[in-house]
Amino acid sequence: MEDAKINEYLTAIFNNVLIIEETSLRGSRFKDISIKEMHTIDVIGDKDGVTPSDVARALMVTLGTVTTSLNNLERKGYIERIRSTKDRRVIHLHLTKKGRLVYRLHQRFHNEMVRQITSDMDEAEFKVMKKGLLKLYHFLEDLK
Repeated sequence: MEDAKINEYLTAIFNNVLIIEETSLRGSRFKDISIKEMHTIDVIGDKDGVTPSDVARALMVTLGTVTTSLNNLERKGYIERIRSTKDRRVIHLHLTKKGRLVYRLHQRFHNEMVRQITSDMDEAEFKVMKKGLLKLYHFLEDLK
């Protein structure tokens, strides 16, 4: 497959995933959040000890941008900020029940996407795909 075709597929896949995610949010009971806010929820996920700085780093945006998003998500009831008991200057982010629900639904979409791609692959095909994706991942990580 020539480079131009691979680029076309990668661009279309990226754009389609964003469009589908946005459309599914708009058609759900979680229509009050944007796809950018969903990605913020995704970074917080079910992890413990995530800070606003961690979110900013993961999303490659400024702390100010994250703060605005966190303010909106807290006001809408998706996240809560909890001060560290060890260092009062540190804020930890946690998903509320509503936040965990939308997080799980978003994870389900991504899990289904992976299942659809890999369901009929043999081990050799899977290894080749994994190698290509790993190379793409490292390329993009190096650009950060």
